[in-house]
Amino acid sequence: MLELIGTTVLTAIVALILNAAIATMPMSSAQKLTTVTTAGLWIGLAVALATTGIYASTATPVPAVGVMLALPLVAIGGAALFSAGVRETLLALPVPLLLGLNALRILPGAFILLLASQGKLSGPFPQSAGWGDIIVGITAIPLMLAAVRNFAGSRYALLAWNILGTLDLVEAVVLGVLSAPGSPQQIFGGAVGSTAMWSLPWSTIPTLLVPFYFITHGIIFARLLQGTRRADAFAASQARL
Repeated sequence: MLELIGTTVLTAIVALILNAAIATMPMSSAQKLTTVTTAGLWIGLAVALATTGIYASTATPVPAVGVMLALPLVAIGGAALFSAGVRETLLALPVPLLLGLNALRILPGAFILLLASQGKLSGPFPQSAGWGDIIVGITAIPLMLAAVRNFAGSRYALLAWNILGTLDLVEAVVLGVLSAPGSPQQIFGGAVGSTAMWSLPWSTIPTLLVPFYFITHGIIFARLLQGTRRADAFAASQARL
């Protein structure tokens, strides 16, 4: 039953994230179609690989789930670094929207805790990742409202939240690796560890949701830096008057 509910909820979250981001990005219809197609193919690949059981394999030096997590970050980070158009498109995403989408982390966090309560996850990973996502998701809600009212006045609170949210993801990834049964890096979790995260529907969390949330934190960091530069430039212009 939990798997059925998880499939429904996580699929809805992925669809909501994709639709919200694409609809908000300032792109032409052709560019949006290309982006949706690319994202759809990537989602299909992530799901197809999960059905093969490759995420649970410890025979490869680099876990497949780690590759699926890292590739979107490398691809989008590289595109943003070398293309001004991609940077402008990503930075056009409203920070309140990104915060609202991060609030959805409450649900994957709750699922992780439920899996731990059923004995399907063990070690420090589920407690850290589960409660971490819930805390980050809950605190994103008042920050979203504050950013709508006064983005500039919320910069320091946003920075603190963004650091917390990023560290939560990093910690979850590290503990997930250190809790993977059969992995040379395993030091936690015994025979259960983070096994449940390598099969559907839960594999969508590390392969689809975690990369997206890393990207949102990167965008928010960039927007905060952009705002600081503008404030400094304004202060400098006022000082010259």
